[in-house]
Amino acid sequence: MTATPPQPDSFEAASTELEAIVSAMEAGQMTLEASLSAYKRGVELLHYCQTTLQNAQQQIRVLEADMLKDFSTLGIDER
Repeated sequence: MTATPPQPDSFEAASTELEAIVSAMEAGQMTLEASLSAYKRGVELLHYCQTTLQNAQQQIRVLEADMLKDFSTLGIDER
């Protein structure tokens, strides 16, 4: 049984590793077993990147909801 690869340290690290996997697979020099293993790791990295982006988008929505206000509803004294 193979050990589970470690979780990436960051979005950028995951993206870099994913790019390397894609390049290696596109080169066509991998064995079938290596290709399957690389594909599996690529799916894991893609999921990590998508989740990280979704979390960042949610944080931005929360920040925008707290900071953005309709200025047309503010009175002169409130500006």
